[in-house]
Order: sequence, then C-alpha cells, then structure tokens
Amino acid sequence: MKISCLNPIANVGLDLLPAGYEKNVAFEGSDAALVRSAAMHDLEMPESLLAIARAGAGVNNIPLDKCAEKGIVVFNTPGANANGVKELVVAGLLLGARDIVGGVNWVQANKEDPTIAKLVEKGKKQFAGTEILGKKLGVIGLGAIGIRVANVAVSLGMEVYGYDPYISVDAAWNLSKEIRHISNLDDIYANCDYITVHVPLMDATKKMVNAEAFAKMKDGVVILNFARDTLVDDDALEAAIASGKVKRYVTDFPNEKTANMAGVTAIPHLGASTEESEDNCAVMACKELTDFLENGNIRNSVNYPNCDMGVCTYPGRVTICHKNIPNVLSHLTSAIAELGININDMTNKSRGDWAYTMIDISTPVTDEIVARLESFPATVRVRKIK
Repeated sequence: MKISCLNPIANVGLDLLPAGYEKNVAFEGSDAALVRSAAMHDLEMPESLLAIARAGAGVNNIPLDKCAEKGIVVFNTPGANANGVKELVVAGLLLGARDIVGGVNWVQANKEDPTIAKLVEKGKKQFAGTEILGKKLGVIGLGAIGIRVANVAVSLGMEVYGYDPYISVDAAWNLSKEIRHISNLDDIYANCDYITVHVPLMDATKKMVNAEAFAKMKDGVVILNFARDTLVDDDALEAAIASGKVKRYVTDFPNEKTANMAGVTAIPHLGASTEESEDNCAVMACKELTDFLENGNIRNSVNYPNCDMGVCTYPGRVTICHKNIPNVLSHLTSAIAELGININDMTNKSRGDWAYTMIDISTPVTDEIVARLESFPATVRVRKIK
C-alpha cells in the first residue's frame, strides 16, 4: 500500500503502519492519504485512492460527497484531541473572566520604565476581573470535548448547564451528575454567565449564535468558541459587544473581522496543537486506516457507515461500497450464489445515500467475482480483501 501524507503526521502513528507500506508518497497513485488541515476540495482524487484519514475531528477540508461517489471512505479521529482542546477552553474561561491579555500587554508596553514596579500597583486596576467560582456555564454540545469541559467546570466550582439533544449513551454515562441537562437552548441563553459552543459545523448550526440568540442572553455574557469559526455570526457579535450584551468573545478561530474587533480575545487555532493531541490523532488515524486496508473494516467514517467483521477467518472476503437503494443486497448475494460459492458471513450497513457490504466466502475472491459485483449500476467500488 502507498500512503500519501498531505500534512506532517507524527511518526508514532506512521510507525504503526504494517511493514512494506510506502509512506509519504505522492498523492497521485496513492492507495490512501493521511491529512490534517490541507485543503482537498480542489484536488483530483486518484482512481487508486481507497481511503482518507483525517488526523483530527473536523473534515471541512475534505470533499465528503465527492469521495463517497468514488467509493473513497473518509475517516476522522473523534476524541483524540479532546483533552488538548478542553484545556485551552479552560484557559479561555479564565481569559474571559479576567483581562489577563490586557495586563500582559500593559507590562510589555511599560517594561522599559525604571519605575515599573511602582506603576504596577496603579496600572493593575484597569485589568481587574471576576472569578469563575459559582458562575453559571452553558455547554452547547456534549460530545468528546463538551463533556470534558462540562466536567472540569464542575470541579472548578461552576454551576454547569449542558445542552445536547443528540447526546450518546456513552457520553451520558460519563457526564457528572452535578451537570444540569437542559432540553431548551433558551434556558442556557437566559441563565448563563459563560457560554461555550461545541457542535459540528453544518447547515443547521452555521451562525447559530446570532442576533436572536444574543437578545436572549444575560448582559455581560462571555462567549467561547473553540469548535468552528462560522458557528457565530460576526456582525451580530460586533453589535452585541458594542451594546454591552457580550462582555468578551474568546475564540480559537480569528478572521479578518474578529481579529480587529474590540472585546475579542483571538487565539491562533491552538486547540489541538499539543504534542499529545497530534500523537493521539496520528495513532488513531493510522489504526483506522490499517484496519480498513487490511480487513475492510470501517470505524469512525464520516461518509460511509461503520461496519466491522474483525479479521477474516474464511478463505475470502470482499467489500462493496454502493448506493443505499432497495434490492442491492439481493443482487450481490445472488451474483455470488450463481457461481456456486457459499457465503459464510456477511454484514450490510447504510448511512444516508450510501451503504457498505462485507461478505466472507468459502473460496478466495477471484477477478470474476469482483467483475460480477461491479456490474450492478448501484455499485460504486468493489475491493478484494482476501
């Protein structure tokens, strides 16, 4: 297998790839790609490309629909960088509560003054803030990062409100019993002193923190955004800061507007920029890629369904990426049965418009089997695993 790295990927992950894999090859002609932030929307996808693994959670830089249509499975690494982001959100809480950045900048501006030690006692008054102990924090989105932020905020003495209508069972089990699970987002807007957003960027969430949302919030609220830039409406934010509705906006995604906006503390996208996060993402991405390439299993895909049959113990295994329409499965199984081959095990999963089928058979997979499975109009890609 030839693996292209479109960004630097930590060796702790690359070293997990099986012996014989070629690493850091050119994208053209590669079997799989590892990527972090490189923009892929304008890239021509090689016909050989089977999979893309994103060493991180967000996949806005990858053309998911285009990949699905070509049978290219796209993976991400949910939770691998969650602790790194959580720690920066905690720093963001403190930056929002106290004008630490302003104070540091003041010291730098006056560092040449020989009387700076005396100036400090007078100058520090303008940077006084509040403590977060006892304040109310609203966490919108209780995924891998949001749940960690909520739990640590409880340990810091904050009263935490959590909102997530799609919370998973695992997340619910790991949520501190001290957190108030809110079913109406307006309750967070109306009650919380601090609000942090941890939801994916979709059409439904783009600019979800807008003028209407700001109007429902308490005066002097602090907004934290360590998820995605365009979850917050910048124009509405500027007006909310000017009116005093928003005391401070702390974001990990500066842009040409917020970088020049008063009342904004902008951090240069450092959420996952830790050695540990980069290592964790690389390890998880390479494990997902290896399992897919070696066994055909899909874990943590964002454009195809998760599907796992473990290591194949039968003579043959074939996988099929196909459209999620009626009767495809019967056509696939009939094609194999007509060759007099017994199906030992199989699984089929679907996700939206796309589906994935894994079939273990009593003989090694031949070119004839592959050709028959490829002949159906709904089939996108057939791959012989064994």
